[in-house]
Amino acid sequence: MTTVPDPDDGAAERAFDDGVAARVTPRDVLSVVGPDAESYLQGQCSQDLVGLATGAATEALLLSPQGKVDAYVRVVRTGDDAFVLDCDPGGGDDARARLERFRLRTKVDVDPLDWVCLALRGPRVAATASPGPGVLVLPVDWPGWSGVDLLGPPPPDDPELETWLPPGAVRCPSGPWEAARIEAGVPVGGREVTSTTIAAEVGLVERTVSFTKGCFTGQELVARLDSRGSNVARHLWGLVVVDGSRPPVGAAVWTSDGAHEVGSLSSVAHSAHLGVEVALATLHRRVGPGDRVEVRWDGGTAPADVAALPLART
Repeated sequence: MTTVPDPDDGAAERAFDDGVAARVTPRDVLSVVGPDAESYLQGQCSQDLVGLATGAATEALLLSPQGKVDAYVRVVRTGDDAFVLDCDPGGGDDARARLERFRLRTKVDVDPLDWVCLALRGPRVAATASPGPGVLVLPVDWPGWSGVDLLGPPPPDDPELETWLPPGAVRCPSGPWEAARIEAGVPVGGREVTSTTIAAEVGLVERTVSFTKGCFTGQELVARLDSRGSNVARHLWGLVVVDGSRPPVGAAVWTSDGAHEVGSLSSVAHSAHLGVEVALATLHRRVGPGDRVEVRWDGGTAPADVAALPLART
C-alpha cells in the first residue's frame, strides 16, 4: 500500500506544479450496452463515437431538442457494443433519463454502475499511474495541468483508494483542488453547466462537438451558433477578487457603475498562485476580460477583475 502525506494545502499546491496531486472525486457512472449501443449513442451524443477505439474516451453533450445541455458526459468505449458514461455528481440521473427518453425499441440497456474515481493531476502523472487490471486510465485535459482519472469498480475494503495511489502522490484537500479547476477554467455540471446552459457559453463546443458526424439531437442550435462565430449573450469568464474578500458561491456580479446585474459566481476558491480569491461566472456580454466589476452578497461587496480563461498564474 502506498504511503502518502496527510492532506496539506501547501503540499498539494506544490504537487500540482512538480509532482502528483490526488483526490477521490465522486462521479456518476452509467453502462450503455447492447447491439444498438453505438448507433444509439451516435444519434444522441454531440461527439463522433464511431471511430472511438476500445479503451479510448471523449467528452460529449446530451442536448435537449432545443439545444440546451441535458448532461455533460465523458464517453468511454469498453467493447464493440459497450460504453461507459460518467459525469459530475448529480448528473447521472439526468443523463440516464435523457437516454431512456428517446430509446423506444432500441436494443440497448442503460444502467448505473457503482464505480469510483481517483483523479490525478501534475507533471509526473503519466509516469506513475498504474492502478492494475479492470481500472480505466483516462487522460484529462485541464489547461495548465496534465492528468488522468482512474475509474473503475471500488477495490475491496479500500474506500480511500490507497491501492490506486502512485508512489509519491499527495492527497489534495478540496480548496487547492477547486482553485486549480477554476484557474484552468474547467466547468462542472450543476454549477457552470445546467439545464439552461448553451454549450458555446461555457467553452464546451470545441471539446465536445463534432461537426462532421451525422445528425444528433439538439444539433440545430449548436450548428447555427457556430456558423455565427458562437456569438452568444453570455460567456464563462474567470474573476479575480482584488481586495482579499471571499464572496460566496451565488454572489451577484454587477457592472462597476452599479447599473446592471450581469451574472453570479458559480465557483469560488483561494488561489495560492495568485494570492487572492478566484471565481468562475457566466456573465452577460456587457462585460469581458479587462473589465472591473462589483461582486455583491449579503453582508459584503468586493471589486473583481474579469479575466480570460485559463487564468494566468504567477
